[in-house]
Amino acid sequence: MQRNIVNWKNKITLVSAFLIVFSFASKWTTGNRDFYAWSLIIASILGVVPIAIQAIQALRVKVISIDVLVTIAVAGAFLMQNYEESAIVTFLFLFGAFLEQRTLNKTRSAIRELTEMVPQNALKRTVDGSFDEVPVDEVLVGDVLLVKTGAKIPVDGIVVSGEGHINEAGITGEAVPVRKEKDANVYAGTILENGTIQITADRVGEDTTFGKIIELVEEAQDSKSEAERFIDRFSKYYTPAVLLLAFVVWLLTNNFELAITMLVLGCPGALVIGVPVSNVAGIGNGARHGVLLKGSEVIRDFSRTDTMLFDKTGTLTIGNPLVSETRYYTAGKEEVLGYLASIEQESDHPLARAILEEIGNATFSPVQNTEVVKGAGIVAEVKGHRVAVGNVVLMEQVQVPLSEEVKTDISRLSESGNSVVLTSVDGVLKLLMGVRDPIRPGVKEDLGRLKKMGVKNLVMLSGDNQGTVDVVSRELGLTEAHGHMLPEDKSGYVRKLKDKGRTVAFVGDGVNDSPSLALADIGIAMGNGTDVAIETSDVVLVNSDFSRLPHALGLTKAMTVNMKQNIAIAVGVVFVLLGGLLFSEWVNMPVGMLVHEASILAVILNGMRLLRYRPRQYKEMIFNKHKHKERKRK
Repeated sequence: MQRNIVNWKNKITLVSAFLIVFSFASKWTTGNRDFYAWSLIIASILGVVPIAIQAIQALRVKVISIDVLVTIAVAGAFLMQNYEESAIVTFLFLFGAFLEQRTLNKTRSAIRELTEMVPQNALKRTVDGSFDEVPVDEVLVGDVLLVKTGAKIPVDGIVVSGEGHINEAGITGEAVPVRKEKDANVYAGTILENGTIQITADRVGEDTTFGKIIELVEEAQDSKSEAERFIDRFSKYYTPAVLLLAFVVWLLTNNFELAITMLVLGCPGALVIGVPVSNVAGIGNGARHGVLLKGSEVIRDFSRTDTMLFDKTGTLTIGNPLVSETRYYTAGKEEVLGYLASIEQESDHPLARAILEEIGNATFSPVQNTEVVKGAGIVAEVKGHRVAVGNVVLMEQVQVPLSEEVKTDISRLSESGNSVVLTSVDGVLKLLMGVRDPIRPGVKEDLGRLKKMGVKNLVMLSGDNQGTVDVVSRELGLTEAHGHMLPEDKSGYVRKLKDKGRTVAFVGDGVNDSPSLALADIGIAMGNGTDVAIETSDVVLVNSDFSRLPHALGLTKAMTVNMKQNIAIAVGVVFVLLGGLLFSEWVNMPVGMLVHEASILAVILNGMRLLRYRPRQYKEMIFNKHKHKERKRK
């Protein structure tokens, strides 16, 4: 029965409103005092019942809640036969609770939007090769699924045939569709805007990227920050203190109405709700823009970050070496490329994969008498020719002469951060390739935004040689760059900075980054990194989109400011009301409750502003785009 009454709160609120309007209407039109009084009495009794039930439930667990204060205040007004005040106070309190719940539900809309984006059914290939529609829960890893134009991808998978453009905004926050073809990764909940593809299920159910996002966001929104825990402790002592103060005022002044009014004015509702709504709205915003904040505790430390450390490969660079330049020293290009491809196809080295990708279609020949020279390269026989593929050290070992032109090319490519791969045939240099891991597009601009947001030190830690690290550092304008660093060196560097009092964030993606991610004040993992790195981090940049890092930092700063604003609103309103009660005549119980509920609504609406947060540079980009359109019209 008690649960039903509490569930009927909204209906009771509506009935109370009708009775209050009816009471005043009868008084002003007919002058009937009985209808006026009894309507207010019934409204008071109906309204106080769900509030009193929640007060009793709180007292059972030894908590003096806001409901306790309001119940006592309403009972006091009722005993003084001030039915007008008791009815209006109960209605305002219930109506405020309704508005609070309604607006809080909106701040949790990110979760609902995410869950609604996951399709319920999938087209699964059967034994005879046809496709049948089945519930997505019945899809297993390895199943082949068909996705048509306009449909949502049901699971994480790999494209096995077909091509098309997929809108991945739900995963990355980026609205521009991404082209997908054979062997490309696709994610559950994203939308195939054109084309038809078949995919092999790689991750299903809760293991999909979308499933993990939903789980992380739910956990984060349910967690409590240090500010929330402080306010919980504060409310635990503040509410009984208000009750005691009202009792003392009654004893000293013998003014029961003044004491009851103090109970209403002292309710800390806005203070209790202000910080949680900021957290929930901010975390929801992050989820919709490719940033996962693992809990409210992350927000404070991240917003204060003054030093940010970066792994190089896969974080500042794309993590996939590519041939940046090719120099030929022979007329027979096709023949040399065939020899090079034949040798490299037997190697699993990242440079070999980059070279094969650059060569593309080639004529492969049998490779014999292969000799691997550690740290230098490979020497082998191809079609009766002695072919050497490797660095300058290897060329010196096999006595291949290098002209001044070649030495100049090697020096130029090395200085620009390339690994140089030389190919000689029968002791004569034929080919030189520069291979480097390209810097992620837009990273330099993103790092500049981080500096503007107050990150004073941008430092790269890498296992690569110092020369390559220095080249990347100069190109990106980093504060410091350190090469030849093992995992233990990186974590030691993090510890040293923390000992100096720095607030350190570490951004990485590999297993070797996990110790540093765990040790840093804030660990930030690239979403396409290893599971270990993602698990040990505090923040995840979904789909390894580095441009989301400034958004994440700006968002946490905005959340911190928003929380302080809400606390200021809540505390300020209480002081104004108590001051008005003691030093003026405009504050009474209904006015106090109205202002109190208005303050709750104010902090909720202020917190909800975070749902629309976008970094300043994004707003400027939209503004400039509109200006450009206006100029074109003119």
